Amino acid sequence: MPEHELGATEPGLDDLLLTGELELVGRITTASNATFLASIHGTRVVYKPIAGERELWDFPDGTLAGREVAAYLVSEALGWGVVPRTWLRDGPAGEGMVQLWQECAPDQDAVDLVATADVPEQGWRPVFDGRDENDRAVSLIHEDSPALRRMAVFDIVANNADRKGAHVLPVDGGHRYGCDHGLTFHAEHKLRTVLWGWIGEALTTDELAGVARVRAALDGELGDALSPLLTEPEIAALARRCDRLRSSGQFPGPQGLMPAVPWPLF
Repeated sequence: MPEHELGATEPGLDDLLLTGELELVGRITTASNATFLASIHGTRVVYKPIAGERELWDFPDGTLAGREVAAYLVSEALGWGVVPRTWLRDGPAGEGMVQLWQECAPDQDAVDLVATADVPEQGWRPVFDGRDENDRAVSLIHEDSPALRRMAVFDIVANNADRKGAHVLPVDGGHRYGCDHGLTFHAEHKLRTVLWGWIGEALTTDELAGVARVRAALDGELGDALSPLLTEPEIAALARRCDRLRSSGQFPGPQGLMPAVPWPLF
């Protein structure tokens, strides 16, 4: 069982979330696919109907919604609560992904772009340096925290091709949720992330244990649960990524000719 209780709901709420009326509150216009803020008996959720997904030439199999649910299942197997509770259900625009809404702490930024001269000496990791539109030296940085390290491990395992800064949700208490996991689990290497601050560093015992939990679960309930959501080659590639990460015991660096970070960064 996962060690966290961050996805827990009140007794009796589970059935309501699965079968209760899903009411649209508004559309989230910054998303590239149809995404809605909705409510189920007073519980705020994000709703992404499959009918509103755009076809992607590089992710031709399955659906964005299915991969989002797969990401949640892998997060649960890791035991760290990286992904908010996510499930498939019907809604006003048909079947889609539904995810518990997370209220971000307004005074916290886990990923930031700052003037290079202002990079903090402690508590942050640099990713790369560059120049802004006014030719000023800037640096992409992210916080150096156990919660964000766990998210980076999750991204490696899930082969996340789209970890933007805005896809890291800092909440009160220091926890960090990740969202928007539709571009995950490709059988080919696709890792694009802003969380490159630990390249070459050894994984902790806890991090390795999380990867081992996923690998073991793939031969049982997790593998069965992923079968309707991912292709067999994608599940086999997930197992190989777990094996490689456990064997190397360290955070990898970028591979191949593809960009190492998504665009835009946030």
